[in-house]
Amino acid sequence: MSDTVIDKADKPEFYLTEEHHPEGSTMLGFWLYLMSDCLIFAVLFATYGVLGRNYAAGPSPADLFDLPLVAINTSMLLLSSITYGFAMLQMERKEKGATLFWLAITGIFGLAFLGLELYEFAHLIHEGAGPTRSAFLSCFFTLVGTHGLHVTFGIVWLVTLMVQVSMRGLIPENRRRLMCLSMFWHFLDVVWIGVFSFVYLMGVLG
Repeated sequence: MSDTVIDKADKPEFYLTEEHHPEGSTMLGFWLYLMSDCLIFAVLFATYGVLGRNYAAGPSPADLFDLPLVAINTSMLLLSSITYGFAMLQMERKEKGATLFWLAITGIFGLAFLGLELYEFAHLIHEGAGPTRSAFLSCFFTLVGTHGLHVTFGIVWLVTLMVQVSMRGLIPENRRRLMCLSMFWHFLDVVWIGVFSFVYLMGVLG
């Protein structure tokens, strides 16, 4: 059997040597995801608007909600949005250490928010105001819990990005991922302002 010399140019290629990730496609796709998330929260807000006053002879928002505690919780999330903005400013300056520092502060504020929310849930359930008590409480736990679940995913994503930045630096891929998380985090802040105003303030003062 004769030896056949195969030219390197004739060898099949199983990868693309040119850039195969269209510029801006990630941001566009993430905007589409956020729009789908908007629909989810719009449905939850609408459901609460319809059923939020069905107490089934049980406690009302004025009986249950601790506005000072909720205000502190809200400040935790709003502060986390500010610190994430500081992280993005440091990212633009290509300051890896400062970026990681502000991301860590953001994560701490996010964890404080989740801790206070879990405390509120545990307190309500202990008082006999669990999600099965009335339609109002079912809608409340679903809406606020869905937002809390999003914050949890955001913190997991934040920690993952911190590991990637610490290992590979502020490369274009990590910068793009940090931008997407920034959009997601600020979106959660906007949703929470709606929750605080529509559920807590209107429930207690309305």
